[in-house]
Amino acid sequence: MAPSAGKASKAPASPKATAEAAPKAAKSAHPVSPLAPKALAKLPPISGVRLGAGSAGIRYEGRTDVLVAVLAPGTAVAGVFTTSKTSSAPVDWCRSALAQKSARMLIVNSGNANAFTGRVGTEAVRATADSAAELAGCKPQEVFIASTGVIGEPLPVKRLTAVLPEIYENTGATAWEQAARAIMTTDTFPKMATATAQIDGEQVRINGIAKGSGMIAPDMATMLSFIFTDAAIPPDVLQALLVQATETSFNAITVDSDTSTSDTLLLFATGKGAKHNPVVRANDKRIDDFRIKLTALMQDLAVQVVRDGEGATKLVRINVSGAESTAAARKIALSIANSPLVKTAIAGHDANWGRIVMAVGKSGEAANRDKLSIKFGGHRVATMGMRDPNYSEALMARYMARPEIEIDVDVGISKFNSGVWTCDLTHGYIDINGSYRS
Repeated sequence: MAPSAGKASKAPASPKATAEAAPKAAKSAHPVSPLAPKALAKLPPISGVRLGAGSAGIRYEGRTDVLVAVLAPGTAVAGVFTTSKTSSAPVDWCRSALAQKSARMLIVNSGNANAFTGRVGTEAVRATADSAAELAGCKPQEVFIASTGVIGEPLPVKRLTAVLPEIYENTGATAWEQAARAIMTTDTFPKMATATAQIDGEQVRINGIAKGSGMIAPDMATMLSFIFTDAAIPPDVLQALLVQATETSFNAITVDSDTSTSDTLLLFATGKGAKHNPVVRANDKRIDDFRIKLTALMQDLAVQVVRDGEGATKLVRINVSGAESTAAARKIALSIANSPLVKTAIAGHDANWGRIVMAVGKSGEAANRDKLSIKFGGHRVATMGMRDPNYSEALMARYMARPEIEIDVDVGISKFNSGVWTCDLTHGYIDINGSYRS
């Protein structure tokens, strides 16, 4: 989503301005979330990856709004995209490009989603891919493209392609924060994470960046995220690892229950790091550590998105157990997490278990009303279908004043469980989205 305030640009930035804009990076139009990490992660270089950022004036003057990533020849790629039936032109392009199983460049713009833009949008993506491919000396289908921002407005593609050469020439190994800031819209802080993993005793690196603040619901990745590793992992294995890790990370978050048209999650493996024996199967135990570290990194980025939920003041974890199946537990957890009544109660420091009972019931999944148990932060507030006899209003008031809340719900049917992250719902969400296009 794009910022709600700022002066619209009338002309593209010059190449010089673009080069100067990259190291400065754009700042958010909104105050930094109170849930933001105390410090930004410091991402090391990844062999085979160069990054650059600049300003094309796509929607606002003076904002860094273009990311360019240059990838070594032979880079493998995997991707997961929105399940929206009104997906954007860049999403359609990337789905098709995945068939090549290799990537040489990534181009991302913020300020305009290039979604619901018809033939003009498709042509804009092709023009971007052609321009980038000429710079890198690769096929257009090896250029991956993502856009985020306002839906329904044509992308000023000439502004974008005009600044690509200068950004390309100024790419480097350390511009991770600039890259993360370039894809921000209503985000209030750049989202970054890094990890190291072992394959055959050799150390490989994983870096990731993401953007997302509103229009966040788990129906793929519900935002943009780009992950890079120097491990040598073939595309089919990379795809299996990405899909698996998505389920407990980006598919386990929700801010407002709305799924974007533009959600794109891409994982690139350059193979330019420490040499290890070939990996041919996703279930190869030699990559167990890589799988664990990749999942943890993706969960880190996903939770950062929730921490930056539009207007959010509380990070909330919903855990559901005793369900008929894992899918049922997930559906119940989402019913609770997406409930405006539950979310506003949390914003008001109210341990309102009645609203949670309501959300469990409306999910449509099996639940035993007379065995239902609800806890806030380990403190039981409801049991056996009624309020816990030891419930303490004072204790709950103190707990609910915390910035991070955990809610456990046992629905009393079977043994399956699942969980999601969400945030509270405050007037800040209305302020941001009520003025979104102005």
